[in-house]
Amino acid sequence: MSVEIIELNKGKSFKKEVSFIYNKDTISYDGEDISFVRPIAVSGDISSSGDVITLIAKVETELELTCSRCLEKFNYPLNLNLNEKFSFDEEIEDENIIILNNDNLDITEVVENSIILTLPMKKLCSEDCKGLCQNCGTNLNNQNCDCDKDIIDPRLAKLKQLFSDD
Repeated sequence: MSVEIIELNKGKSFKKEVSFIYNKDTISYDGEDISFVRPIAVSGDISSSGDVITLIAKVETELELTCSRCLEKFNYPLNLNLNEKFSFDEEIEDENIIILNNDNLDITEVVENSIILTLPMKKLCSEDCKGLCQNCGTNLNNQNCDCDKDIIDPRLAKLKQLFSDD
């Protein structure tokens, strides 16, 4: 959704309610396509005070992520609060203010960037996810495997001798 902010550019105090729902199929992040399970719902206000335009909004959606440990897909509900500041004045020295170069503010772009920024670094289907077996690739959440767990990297084999009980 794009908001025309010509009247906000004139330095007048102004407030406008923003509420919309839109569909997005996927979003690319870190070489991975992340799917949306539910539409993105945005509600809040856009206001102007002096040269600064403020967007305060709540964003709700649900994503389908891939677990970093077991590689299974899982749903990740996302509720985030936006508080973004914009200005047309390029001489403002506040690093938290985004400089605008036209009279339209694309809120969907701001929302999608915020969604990407709030994604967890390590995406886990659950805190106690066991992951995959390093040898056979079995998902250890679903079944156990018979692989030897004491396989040691040959470069570190001498260290094992230091800690042996013999």
